[in-house]
Amino acid sequence: MTGILEGRAAIVTGAGRGIGRAIAESLIAAGAGVIVADNGASIGGEGGDPTVARETAAALGKKAIAFADSVASPGAAKGLVEMAVKNFGGIDIVVNNAAILRDAFVFRADPRDWDAVIRNNLSAAFYLINAASAVMRDQGKAGRGGAGGYDWGRIVNIVSSAGLYGNLGQAAYASAKAGLFGLTRVTAMDLARAQITANAVAPFARTRVTDIIQPANEAQKTYKERALKIGANHVSDLVTALCSPAGKSITGQLLGVRGREVFLFGQPRPVARIEAGSNLAQDLGAKLSDKFTDLTTDLEAFNTEPLV
Repeated sequence: MTGILEGRAAIVTGAGRGIGRAIAESLIAAGAGVIVADNGASIGGEGGDPTVARETAAALGKKAIAFADSVASPGAAKGLVEMAVKNFGGIDIVVNNAAILRDAFVFRADPRDWDAVIRNNLSAAFYLINAASAVMRDQGKAGRGGAGGYDWGRIVNIVSSAGLYGNLGQAAYASAKAGLFGLTRVTAMDLARAQITANAVAPFARTRVTDIIQPANEAQKTYKERALKIGANHVSDLVTALCSPAGKSITGQLLGVRGREVFLFGQPRPVARIEAGSNLAQDLGAKLSDKFTDLTTDLEAFNTEPLV
């Protein structure tokens, strides 16, 4: 896909390492200029290291610019978009990938950890979409997308199967990722008339998250071993495809990628109905139990050999 994004500008959060870096590399290879936004914090969100973004941008070449501050504030998000406009002439692609992880069972979790994860994994994505989409809409009206309309506006949110299935001890992380999918749907609706797309991608690949998994049983051990085989390039290939001109008709979708497998997930819709009566709980069990969703975790659901 060399050259298909020539002249376009992208912001990728969490782009200093792992999946985010792979996405930045792929977008640059396709011709885009990319702001590598990464404050270099630990997987738990502690600390920060500005050299992570700077060294990554230097390694990616002249089309990459480093942004080493946290984007988890409206002011930082606005500054990031302004940086893209100043250096690249506009903003066409936003990839919300940055995330932190602070796991604990709900009965042991610290509310401060909950707040930090929601702020970093969900609110930060909203701040950036809020700031970037306003500029994107104005660009479209000004003709940046060409005579046929604004064909370039792309928003991709990196979600997680944990937000779809749930996983033990991941209340904050799963809630943030589930919320990010809800944000994706509304963003797609709000920006449809402006011809700006928004999609969610659930990746299965080796990341800092999979690296720190401490298997509690053989099933989890096997899952980790399989996950470590999957490179982040498969995720970046899908994201770049969604950002390409051919991706302009794909919006509001939930996709997964695991090696060479690409999944289109169904979205929650009613699967059955009953009329409420005097014994509602009894009726729910008797009439709908065969359609209840079980408590399978995402680790269990995808504990099969990937296509690599």
